[in-house]
Amino acid sequence: MWILLAIGSALGLGFYDVMKKISVRDNNVLLVLLLNTLFGTLLLSPVLIESIISGNFGPGPEFADHIAIGLKAVIVLSSWVLGYFAIKHLPLTIQGPINATRPVLVLVGALLIFGERLNLLQWGGILLGFASLFLISRIGSREGFSLRNSRWLWMSICATILGAVSALYDKHLLQHYEPLQVQAWYSLYQFVLMSVICCVLFRSGHGRTSFRWRWTIPAIAVFLTAADIAYFYALSLPGSMIAVVSMIRRGSVLVSFFYGVVILRERNVKAKLVDLSILLVGLILLVTGSATSVH
Repeated sequence: MWILLAIGSALGLGFYDVMKKISVRDNNVLLVLLLNTLFGTLLLSPVLIESIISGNFGPGPEFADHIAIGLKAVIVLSSWVLGYFAIKHLPLTIQGPINATRPVLVLVGALLIFGERLNLLQWGGILLGFASLFLISRIGSREGFSLRNSRWLWMSICATILGAVSALYDKHLLQHYEPLQVQAWYSLYQFVLMSVICCVLFRSGHGRTSFRWRWTIPAIAVFLTAADIAYFYALSLPGSMIAVVSMIRRGSVLVSFFYGVVILRERNVKAKLVDLSILLVGLILLVTGSATSVH
């Protein structure tokens, strides 16, 4: 069951990336992100209201519980700020594969921290996925986005690293708190933090680029919330493996890649299709190996 939830989360993340790309095009990134955190909080407000009515006031009764969730909000928001600027300036067929390399770091962390072990099929799937993503990144350098001259590329890489840290931290949090409580309260804390950031920057004269409302902006929160709910419950189920769940979620690159090629007409399509075919085979091996390890 946790494998199906991970696949559903991957589809949600793919459409989430597409909505972000449309929303930030020629737009104020900070305000788009602020509205995203607002809509995400509103979607999960029933959980917040229930917590307050029941007297829980959060994931747990202690102040330390809120600190733990607040740390999650800081990590995710930092990743989002960098990632939103990166996706505005990078082609989706480059940004997507970079983000999809996250399981490399998650795998190392899962092996070292949680002692997870993978079977042969899972290792084969991960190795094929890493090889594919490396080739896609190399193709991106031909399009003028190299580590030497692109700050957007570095922002994307840093956002990916922080995303991996967040994924590992999730495994720890879900051993102590309910998934919806984690998601609802860290969404609220993100909105508060983002509001403070926008107030400070706008009052100092920064971040005042023009803003255009698009209906894809609330859609960002809808797809992300659905993807995260599936993700959190996948991790909370017995036998779930953070390294495998994270790798399957990177299948979201297929959705954003398709949009980049068909709608945005991005370049080097044939070479990227070959690389993504390798990635797809890797994901199939990974899912098959995960199903085998469950039985």
